[in-house]
Amino acid sequence: MADVVPGILRRIAGMAYETLLLSGILLVGLVFPHLLIGAFAQRVAAPGVLWVHLFLVLLVYFVGFWSHGGQTLAMKTWRIRLVSISGQAIGPAQALKRFLWCWPSLTLGGIGLLWAFVDRDRQFLHDRLAGTRLIAAS
Repeated sequence: MADVVPGILRRIAGMAYETLLLSGILLVGLVFPHLLIGAFAQRVAAPGVLWVHLFLVLLVYFVGFWSHGGQTLAMKTWRIRLVSISGQAIGPAQALKRFLWCWPSLTLGGIGLLWAFVDRDRQFLHDRLAGTRLIAAS
């Protein structure tokens, strides 16, 4: 039996929910530590440091979840799983590759999301480039 590809709207809704969940994660992993540093050291981190910290918090979250079970918190809710092209679980290297491809895919006008409308398997561009795909989880 072939794996079922979740619909594009379901995947977009999952991404919107992911954004909501990430606000809490970023509050704890990014904002709170910098508030403490500012309060005790009377210093504010440079903008470059904040961007690097943001990138690292997101990297740990996504690569960690994708390479250990193939699902983030929102993906579990929306019953979506990330797998390799062959249908196997992905490892940290492939999860990192997908994470890095997600940035241009999402930030360049969402071209990577729009790609799903023309892709033969309805996959996002960053999945195609990373050798991954999203399937419906049971």
